[in-house]
Amino acid sequence: MKVTVKGHTTVIRNTADTAVVFCDKISHELGNFRTQNLILDLTHGRVSLADINGFLSLSKAHKKEKKSFVIVAQDMDYNAIPNSLHVVPSLQEAHDIIEMEEIERDLGF
Repeated sequence: MKVTVKGHTTVIRNTADTAVVFCDKISHELGNFRTQNLILDLTHGRVSLADINGFLSLSKAHKKEKKSFVIVAQDMDYNAIPNSLHVVPSLQEAHDIIEMEEIERDLGF
């Protein structure tokens, strides 16, 4: 697991673990990132739809804190992912989503 902090956003890259183990690690550490927008980078290995759905409860908990939660995963059927999860194919798109959500929060949406 590699953590990079830039401004109000933390990028956490899964470097070796399976998505399930990575999800467990993040769930134990989520309190440490309460004030940060999170990007989980899962591009290192293969990720299934079931793996992505495992992050649903973490996403909901983090969004209650009025912070963004975005997952980066490639080679996915993005239409099959629940609407409550933000899953994108690149880090740039993840940063773009966070920027849009920050603007929406500033405007009171």
